[in-house]
Amino acid sequence: MAPANDPSSLSKLTIDRTAAPIRRRRPLWQRAWVWLLALVAVGATAALVSQRGRPLPVEIGSVVSAYPTQSLAILNATGRVSAARRASVSSKATGRLEWLGVQEGQRVQEGEIIARLENRDVAAQREQAAASVQAAQANLVQGEAELADAEQAYKRAQDLAQKSFVSDASVDTAAARYHKARAAIESLKAQIAVAQANLRVATVALDQTLIRAPFAGIVLTKSANVGDIVTPFSSASGTTGAVVTMADMSTLEVEADVSESSIAKIAPGQPAEIQLDAFADLRLLGSVSRIVPTVDRSKATLLVKVRFDETDPRVLPDMSAKIAFLSRRPEPAERIAVAALRPEAIVKRDGRDAVFVVQGNERETVALTAVAAGPKVGDLVRVDRLAPGTRVVIRPPARLQDGQAVAAAKK
Repeated sequence: MAPANDPSSLSKLTIDRTAAPIRRRRPLWQRAWVWLLALVAVGATAALVSQRGRPLPVEIGSVVSAYPTQSLAILNATGRVSAARRASVSSKATGRLEWLGVQEGQRVQEGEIIARLENRDVAAQREQAAASVQAAQANLVQGEAELADAEQAYKRAQDLAQKSFVSDASVDTAAARYHKARAAIESLKAQIAVAQANLRVATVALDQTLIRAPFAGIVLTKSANVGDIVTPFSSASGTTGAVVTMADMSTLEVEADVSESSIAKIAPGQPAEIQLDAFADLRLLGSVSRIVPTVDRSKATLLVKVRFDETDPRVLPDMSAKIAFLSRRPEPAERIAVAALRPEAIVKRDGRDAVFVVQGNERETVALTAVAAGPKVGDLVRVDRLAPGTRVVIRPPARLQDGQAVAAAKK
């Protein structure tokens, strides 16, 4: 055993600094990469949960009412309703409007008095002409009495002359009186004819102050009021020409401009369907009445007129209308509206046709609904089990699932 103060023993107690240091392993929970992986996993989980709760942006459309006649249309055009029989009613006379008896929208009959001008002076002239006729007729009665008396005197003179009771001069005087009375009768008859002609003139002048409906129809507009000066030529300031404008509603038709490159598809008598912009659900059958043989070079169009084969009291002149020129006359069943939607909304699920119906207001979700797709109606597809107005998803994404929240995609 070496002594305690042995130098060799002390040398063994020195630290060897040239040797590599001994590294101790840290616990697993103190390693940085473990924490990094944990954070990534938590973030992915949170993102997945957030993605499931966030609405999926989709394109939303609606089921609409469509008519099978759309598949029969070979050409579509726009136009307006017009009346083939239309008039601006005025008076041939000039005067102040004293009475107006119609309003807009009122139906009148042919010959019905709708307005009257001041006519007291004209009425007085007619009464004067009528009195002249009566006076001329009275003069004729007096002349006929004188003729009868002259005729009897002439016969007596002839009888007396045969018995030599009177001279030939007396007979000549009686004869002259008789012939004069006969000539007076012809003059009086001519005076009666003149008086009657004057009466007719006065009657026409009086009748011209009464404004009558030229045909049966409806008053469209009222252009004058009581107190206005009406003249057939309204060039003077403060005067008006037409009192009312009216149209014969039985002559309504639709005028449409058709491109000259498409006019070959249209022929007189061809069936058509008329749809009014004011009443989207009203569809009336019509047929091509005529093609106006004049080309509008500024628009390269021809004017086509389509008459109404079906009438409706709601149709009014100057309404905008759409015309579908059909390949044939539709059957009654083809004129009934059906539910239809865009074909992009139909998807295949488990071998069946289905659509994603959008439900809810504040939070919208989709419900996978099976449908039965039918024939095409124009650019749409007929479907059953869905009512018009139902909202559906257009071009649904492959990841869209039943019950998932959706929102309308911003365009």
